[in-house]
Amino acid sequence: MTEATLDTLTDILAARITRTGPMTLADYMAEALLHPDHGYYSTREPFGSAGDFVTAPEISQMFGEMIGLCLAQCWIDQGSPAPFALAELGPGRGTLMADILRATRAVPGFHDALELHLVEASPRLEALQSEALPAATWHAQVHDLPEMPLFLVANEFFDALPIRQFQRDGDGWRERVVGLNDKGALTLGLTTPAPIAALQHRMEDTRDGDIVELCPALPAAVSEIGTRIATHGGAALIIDYGDWRSLGDTLQALKGHHATDPFADPGSADLTAHVDFEAIANATAPAAHTRLATQGVFLERLGITQRAQTLAQRLSGDALTNHVAAHRRLTHPDEMGDLFKVLGLYPSDAQPPAGLEP
Repeated sequence: MTEATLDTLTDILAARITRTGPMTLADYMAEALLHPDHGYYSTREPFGSAGDFVTAPEISQMFGEMIGLCLAQCWIDQGSPAPFALAELGPGRGTLMADILRATRAVPGFHDALELHLVEASPRLEALQSEALPAATWHAQVHDLPEMPLFLVANEFFDALPIRQFQRDGDGWRERVVGLNDKGALTLGLTTPAPIAALQHRMEDTRDGDIVELCPALPAAVSEIGTRIATHGGAALIIDYGDWRSLGDTLQALKGHHATDPFADPGSADLTAHVDFEAIANATAPAAHTRLATQGVFLERLGITQRAQTLAQRLSGDALTNHVAAHRRLTHPDEMGDLFKVLGLYPSDAQPPAGLEP
Protein backbone atom coordinates (compact mmCIF):
# COMPACT_ATOMS: atom_id res chain seq x y z
CA MET A 1 0.00 0.00 0.00
CA THR A 2 1.45 3.38 -0.98
CA GLU A 3 1.18 6.62 1.01
CA ALA A 4 -1.15 8.03 -1.63
CA THR A 5 -3.73 5.33 -0.84
CA LEU A 6 -3.79 6.10 2.89
CA ASP A 7 -6.46 8.52 4.11
CA THR A 8 -4.95 10.13 7.22
CA LEU A 9 -1.55 11.06 8.58
CA THR A 10 -2.15 8.57 11.39
CA ASP A 11 -2.46 5.81 8.77
CA ILE A 12 0.67 7.00 6.97
CA LEU A 13 2.76 7.11 10.15
CA ALA A 14 1.43 3.78 11.40
CA ALA A 15 2.36 2.15 8.08
CA ARG A 16 5.84 3.65 8.29
CA ILE A 17 6.34 2.44 11.88
CA THR A 18 5.14 -1.04 10.93
CA ARG A 19 7.62 -1.06 8.07
CA THR A 20 10.72 0.50 9.67
CA GLY A 21 10.13 0.60 13.43
CA PRO A 22 9.48 3.42 15.94
CA MET A 23 10.42 6.96 14.89
CA THR A 24 12.06 9.71 16.89
CA LEU A 25 9.83 12.38 18.35
CA ALA A 26 11.59 14.88 16.06
CA ASP A 27 10.58 12.90 12.98
CA TYR A 28 7.02 12.64 14.27
CA MET A 29 6.78 16.40 14.90
CA ALA A 30 8.20 17.20 11.47
CA GLU A 31 5.57 15.05 9.78
CA ALA A 32 2.71 16.31 11.96
CA LEU A 33 3.59 19.94 11.29
CA LEU A 34 4.90 19.96 7.72
CA HIS A 35 3.68 16.88 5.82
CA PRO A 36 2.80 18.36 2.40
CA ASP A 37 -0.73 16.92 2.33
CA HIS A 38 -1.69 16.42 5.97
CA GLY A 39 0.68 18.58 8.05
CA TYR A 40 -0.70 21.18 10.44
CA TYR A 41 0.97 24.16 8.78
CA SER A 42 0.14 22.81 5.33
CA THR A 43 -3.60 22.57 5.93
CA ARG A 44 -4.69 24.81 8.80
CA GLU A 45 -5.18 28.46 9.73
CA PRO A 46 -3.43 28.35 13.12
CA PHE A 47 -3.39 32.00 14.19
CA GLY A 48 -5.84 34.26 15.96
CA SER A 49 -9.12 33.72 17.78
CA ALA A 50 -10.45 31.53 14.97
CA GLY A 51 -7.30 29.39 14.97
CA ASP A 52 -5.59 27.35 17.66
CA PHE A 53 -3.36 29.92 19.38
CA VAL A 54 -2.68 33.65 19.55
CA THR A 55 0.84 35.09 19.33
CA ALA A 56 2.04 38.40 20.76
CA PRO A 57 1.75 40.35 17.46
CA GLU A 58 -1.89 39.27 17.19
CA ILE A 59 -2.58 40.60 20.69
CA SER A 60 -1.46 44.18 20.09
CA GLN A 61 0.35 46.35 17.55
CA MET A 62 2.53 47.57 20.44
CA PHE A 63 4.57 44.38 20.41
CA GLY A 64 5.71 44.83 16.82
CA GLU A 65 6.29 48.54 17.36
CA MET A 66 8.69 47.87 20.24
CA ILE A 67 10.54 45.19 18.26
CA GLY A 68 10.81 47.43 15.19
CA LEU A 69 12.19 50.40 17.07
CA CYS A 70 14.65 48.16 18.94
CA LEU A 71 16.03 46.81 15.65
CA ALA A 72 16.12 50.29 14.13
CA GLN A 73 18.13 51.57 17.10
CA CYS A 74 20.59 48.67 16.62
CA TRP A 75 20.90 49.70 12.96
CA ILE A 76 21.60 53.32 13.92
CA ASP A 77 24.09 52.28 16.63
CA GLN A 78 26.03 50.28 14.02
CA GLY A 79 26.34 53.21 11.61
CA SER A 80 23.15 52.72 9.54
CA PRO A 81 24.62 50.14 7.10
CA ALA A 82 23.11 50.02 3.61
CA PRO A 83 21.90 47.78 2.22
CA PHE A 84 20.88 45.41 5.01
CA ALA A 85 18.55 42.44 5.44
CA LEU A 86 15.53 42.88 7.70
CA ALA A 87 14.49 39.29 8.35
CA GLU A 88 11.97 37.23 10.26
CA LEU A 89 11.93 33.51 10.93
CA GLY A 90 8.47 31.92 10.76
CA PRO A 91 6.47 35.10 10.06
CA GLY A 92 3.00 33.61 10.60
CA ARG A 93 0.49 35.85 8.83
CA GLY A 94 3.03 38.66 8.49
CA THR A 95 1.46 40.71 11.30
CA LEU A 96 4.68 41.24 13.27
CA MET A 97 6.73 42.34 10.26
CA ALA A 98 3.93 44.63 9.04
CA ASP A 99 3.95 46.35 12.45
CA ILE A 100 7.77 46.56 12.40
CA LEU A 101 7.69 48.22 8.99
CA ARG A 102 4.99 50.69 10.02
CA ALA A 103 6.78 51.63 13.26
CA THR A 104 10.13 52.24 11.49
CA ARG A 105 8.80 54.23 8.55
CA ALA A 106 9.81 57.51 10.21
CA VAL A 107 13.40 56.35 10.92
CA PRO A 108 15.51 58.30 8.39
CA GLY A 109 17.07 56.02 5.77
CA PHE A 110 15.89 52.77 7.34
CA HIS A 111 13.37 51.77 4.68
CA ASP A 112 15.59 52.97 1.85
CA ALA A 113 18.36 50.63 3.01
CA LEU A 114 16.40 47.51 3.95
CA GLU A 115 15.79 44.36 1.94
CA LEU A 116 12.96 42.28 3.41
CA HIS A 117 13.67 38.56 3.82
CA LEU A 118 11.38 35.91 5.36
CA VAL A 119 12.24 32.32 6.28
CA GLU A 120 9.20 30.05 5.95
CA ALA A 121 8.96 26.29 5.50
CA SER A 122 5.23 26.15 4.73
CA PRO A 123 4.15 27.05 1.15
CA ARG A 124 0.66 27.76 2.45
CA LEU A 125 1.88 30.27 5.01
CA GLU A 126 4.25 31.81 2.46
CA ALA A 127 1.25 32.51 0.23
CA LEU A 128 -0.55 34.11 3.18
CA GLN A 129 2.48 36.27 4.03
CA SER A 130 2.79 37.45 0.43
CA GLU A 131 -0.56 39.22 0.77
CA ALA A 132 0.66 41.30 3.75
CA LEU A 133 4.31 41.64 2.65
CA PRO A 134 4.46 41.57 -1.16
CA ALA A 135 7.94 43.13 -1.30
CA ALA A 136 9.58 40.27 0.61
CA THR A 137 11.93 37.57 -0.60
CA TRP A 138 11.27 34.11 0.83
CA HIS A 139 13.74 31.42 1.88
CA ALA A 140 13.22 27.85 3.04
CA GLN A 141 16.00 27.96 5.64
CA VAL A 142 18.25 30.34 7.53
CA HIS A 143 21.28 29.34 5.47
CA ASP A 144 19.67 30.92 2.39
CA LEU A 145 19.64 34.46 3.84
CA PRO A 146 21.89 36.90 1.95
CA GLU A 147 25.42 37.76 3.04
CA MET A 148 24.90 41.31 4.35
CA PRO A 149 24.18 43.06 7.67
CA LEU A 150 21.34 41.11 9.24
CA PHE A 151 18.69 42.52 11.58
CA LEU A 152 16.45 39.62 12.49
CA VAL A 153 13.54 38.67 14.72
CA ALA A 154 12.38 35.16 15.61
CA ASN A 155 9.17 35.23 17.64
CA GLU A 156 7.77 31.81 18.54
CA PHE A 157 9.91 30.17 15.86
CA PHE A 158 12.21 27.88 17.80
CA ASP A 159 9.37 26.37 19.89
CA ALA A 160 8.02 24.74 16.71
CA LEU A 161 11.31 23.07 15.74
CA PRO A 162 11.14 19.30 16.25
CA ILE A 163 12.70 17.96 19.45
CA ARG A 164 14.00 14.64 20.71
CA GLN A 165 13.37 13.53 24.30
CA PHE A 166 15.67 11.44 26.49
CA GLN A 167 14.86 9.90 29.88
CA ARG A 168 17.67 9.39 32.39
CA ASP A 169 18.31 5.75 33.29
CA GLY A 170 21.33 5.26 35.53
CA ASP A 171 24.44 6.28 33.63
CA GLY A 172 22.62 6.31 30.30
CA TRP A 173 19.55 7.64 28.53
CA ARG A 174 16.49 6.01 26.99
CA GLU A 175 15.07 7.91 24.03
CA ARG A 176 11.31 8.43 23.93
CA VAL A 177 10.14 7.30 20.49
CA VAL A 178 6.78 7.06 18.73
CA GLY A 179 5.52 3.55 18.05
CA LEU A 180 2.24 1.62 18.05
CA ASN A 181 0.39 0.07 20.98
CA ASP A 182 -1.37 -3.31 20.85
CA LYS A 183 -4.44 -1.62 19.31
CA GLY A 184 -2.42 0.00 16.53
CA ALA A 185 -2.63 3.54 17.96
CA LEU A 186 0.34 5.91 18.06
CA THR A 187 2.02 5.98 21.45
CA LEU A 188 5.31 6.79 23.16
CA GLY A 189 7.82 4.10 24.00
CA LEU A 190 11.43 3.91 25.24
CA THR A 191 14.62 2.62 23.66
CA THR A 192 17.17 0.64 25.62
CA PRO A 193 19.53 2.73 27.79
CA ALA A 194 22.70 4.06 26.16
CA PRO A 195 25.21 6.85 26.83
CA ILE A 196 24.49 10.06 24.89
CA ALA A 197 27.57 12.25 24.40
CA ALA A 198 25.51 15.42 23.93
CA LEU A 199 23.92 14.86 27.34
CA GLN A 200 27.02 13.96 29.34
CA HIS A 201 26.98 17.35 31.07
CA ARG A 202 23.39 16.76 32.21
CA MET A 203 24.46 13.91 34.47
CA GLU A 204 25.28 16.59 37.03
CA ASP A 205 21.78 18.07 37.38
CA THR A 206 19.40 15.18 36.59
CA ARG A 207 18.15 12.08 38.37
CA ASP A 208 16.74 8.76 37.18
CA GLY A 209 13.47 9.34 35.32
CA ASP A 210 14.19 12.98 34.46
CA ILE A 211 13.47 13.99 30.86
CA VAL A 212 15.75 16.25 28.85
CA GLU A 213 14.89 17.63 25.40
CA LEU A 214 17.26 18.32 22.53
CA CYS A 215 16.41 20.29 19.38
CA PRO A 216 18.58 18.86 16.56
CA ALA A 217 18.05 21.77 14.15
CA LEU A 218 18.63 24.56 16.67
CA PRO A 219 22.45 24.79 16.92
CA ALA A 220 23.04 25.02 13.16
CA ALA A 221 20.35 27.69 12.68
CA VAL A 222 21.57 29.83 15.56
CA SER A 223 25.21 29.39 14.54
CA GLU A 224 24.39 30.56 11.03
CA ILE A 225 22.68 33.69 12.39
CA GLY A 226 25.56 34.35 14.77
CA THR A 227 28.15 33.98 12.02
CA ARG A 228 26.28 36.38 9.72
CA ILE A 229 25.99 38.99 12.48
CA ALA A 230 29.63 38.65 13.55
CA THR A 231 30.85 38.86 9.94
CA HIS A 232 28.58 41.53 8.47
CA GLY A 233 27.01 43.27 11.48
CA GLY A 234 23.43 43.31 12.64
CA ALA A 235 21.43 41.96 15.55
CA ALA A 236 18.86 39.28 16.32
CA LEU A 237 16.00 39.15 18.82
CA ILE A 238 14.91 35.64 19.78
CA ILE A 239 11.60 35.66 21.66
CA ASP A 240 9.95 32.46 22.82
CA TYR A 241 8.61 30.57 25.78
CA GLY A 242 11.06 28.42 27.67
CA ASP A 243 13.95 28.87 30.07
CA TRP A 244 17.71 28.71 30.43
CA ARG A 245 18.00 24.90 30.51
CA SER A 246 15.68 22.10 29.40
CA LEU A 247 14.25 19.82 32.07
CA GLY A 248 11.04 17.82 31.87
CA ASP A 249 8.51 16.91 29.18
CA THR A 250 7.35 20.19 27.62
CA LEU A 251 5.82 18.83 24.41
CA GLN A 252 2.31 20.19 24.01
CA ALA A 253 -0.43 20.13 21.42
CA LEU A 254 -2.93 22.98 21.03
CA LYS A 255 -6.21 22.75 19.16
CA GLY A 256 -8.90 25.41 19.40
CA HIS A 257 -6.89 27.16 22.16
CA HIS A 258 -7.02 24.02 24.35
CA ALA A 259 -4.46 21.35 25.12
CA THR A 260 -5.00 18.02 23.41
CA ASP A 261 -3.25 14.66 23.02
CA PRO A 262 -0.19 15.17 20.75
CA PHE A 263 -0.61 11.68 19.27
CA ALA A 264 -4.39 11.38 18.89
CA ASP A 265 -4.74 13.00 15.45
CA PRO A 266 -1.42 14.18 13.99
CA GLY A 267 -1.76 17.16 11.68
CA SER A 268 -4.84 18.54 13.44
CA ALA A 269 -3.07 20.36 16.30
CA ASP A 270 -0.07 22.63 16.73
CA LEU A 271 2.92 20.93 18.37
CA THR A 272 5.49 22.93 20.32
CA ALA A 273 8.04 22.52 23.10
CA HIS A 274 9.74 24.94 25.45
CA VAL A 275 12.91 26.51 24.08
CA ASP A 276 16.24 25.77 25.75
CA PHE A 277 17.88 29.21 25.75
CA GLU A 278 21.13 27.82 27.10
CA ALA A 279 21.44 25.78 23.90
CA ILE A 280 20.82 28.94 21.87
CA ALA A 281 23.42 30.90 23.83
CA ASN A 282 25.98 28.12 23.38
CA ALA A 283 25.52 28.28 19.59
CA THR A 284 25.75 32.04 19.03
CA ALA A 285 29.55 32.30 18.62
CA PRO A 286 31.28 34.16 17.08
CA ALA A 287 28.52 36.71 17.81
CA ALA A 288 27.92 37.81 21.38
CA HIS A 289 24.67 37.19 23.22
CA THR A 290 22.86 39.17 25.89
CA ARG A 291 21.63 37.99 29.23
CA LEU A 292 18.26 36.29 29.12
CA ALA A 293 15.40 38.66 29.97
CA THR A 294 11.71 38.10 30.48
CA GLN A 295 9.44 39.50 27.79
CA GLY A 296 7.71 41.75 30.30
CA VAL A 297 10.93 43.36 31.50
CA PHE A 298 12.23 43.71 27.94
CA LEU A 299 9.08 45.46 26.70
CA GLU A 300 8.92 47.74 29.73
CA ARG A 301 12.54 48.81 29.18
CA LEU A 302 11.64 49.68 25.59
CA GLY A 303 8.77 51.91 26.74
CA ILE A 304 5.66 49.84 26.07
CA THR A 305 3.76 51.34 28.99
CA GLN A 306 4.31 54.88 27.73
CA ARG A 307 3.19 53.77 24.27
CA ALA A 308 0.12 52.10 25.79
CA GLN A 309 -0.79 55.30 27.63
CA THR A 310 -0.48 57.33 24.42
CA LEU A 311 -2.72 54.96 22.49
CA ALA A 312 -5.22 54.83 25.37
CA GLN A 313 -5.91 58.56 25.07
CA ARG A 314 -7.77 57.91 21.80
CA LEU A 315 -9.80 54.96 23.11
CA SER A 316 -12.91 54.44 25.21
CA GLY A 317 -15.38 51.72 26.14
CA ASP A 318 -14.64 48.18 25.00
CA ALA A 319 -11.72 49.32 22.85
CA LEU A 320 -10.01 50.80 25.92
CA THR A 321 -10.77 47.72 28.02
CA ASN A 322 -9.29 45.44 25.36
CA HIS A 323 -6.23 47.69 25.00
CA VAL A 324 -5.51 47.58 28.74
CA ALA A 325 -5.97 43.80 28.74
CA ALA A 326 -3.56 43.44 25.79
CA HIS A 327 -0.86 45.42 27.61
CA ARG A 328 -1.31 43.24 30.67
CA ARG A 329 -1.20 40.04 28.65
CA LEU A 330 2.08 40.99 26.99
CA THR A 331 3.87 42.19 30.13
CA HIS A 332 2.36 40.87 33.36
CA PRO A 333 4.32 38.09 35.12
CA ASP A 334 1.16 35.99 35.45
CA GLU A 335 0.50 36.16 31.70
CA MET A 336 3.13 36.20 28.92
CA GLY A 337 5.47 38.52 30.81
CA ASP A 338 7.49 35.85 32.61
CA LEU A 339 6.75 32.76 30.52
CA PHE A 340 8.28 34.29 27.40
CA LYS A 341 11.98 35.14 27.33
CA VAL A 342 14.16 37.31 25.08
CA LEU A 343 17.77 36.73 24.03
CA GLY A 344 19.68 39.15 21.81
CA LEU A 345 22.58 38.44 19.43
CA TYR A 346 24.97 41.19 18.33
CA PRO A 347 28.58 41.73 17.18
CA SER A 348 31.05 41.48 20.05
CA ASP A 349 32.32 45.02 19.34
CA ALA A 350 28.84 46.61 19.22
CA GLN A 351 26.23 47.67 21.75
CA PRO A 352 23.63 45.05 22.73
CA PRO A 353 20.05 45.62 21.56
CA ALA A 354 18.12 48.17 23.62
CA GLY A 355 16.24 46.58 26.51
CA LEU A 356 18.80 43.81 26.97
CA GLU A 357 21.98 43.54 29.04
CA PRO A 358 25.38 42.18 27.89
